[in-house]
Amino acid sequence: MSPIHFLDGFATGISLVASTGGLTLLPAYAETLLPRSVVSRPLTGNPPTIEIAAGYREDNPSPVLASFLQKIDQLIASRAAVGSEALHNGSP
Repeated sequence: MSPIHFLDGFATGISLVASTGGLTLLPAYAETLLPRSVVSRPLTGNPPTIEIAAGYREDNPSPVLASFLQKIDQLIASRAAVGSEALHNGSP
């Protein structure tokens, strides 16, 4: 079965689910946006991942940007370490 609608935002998906009785996939943090008429269930197993990109000017001296980039680097390193550990332990 293929998707009937491609959404450009959470509100559209939530509105379609509420009005048509359909379903949509949303990040867990969107659960707080759901009306009472819509229920949610967490996915089981390995969580889905998406690729993201950050755009910025290389000459931007912002300390907030520097902190953000440092946190991104730490996140990437920690995820790589978890993946490497899983490989060594025989996990997929």
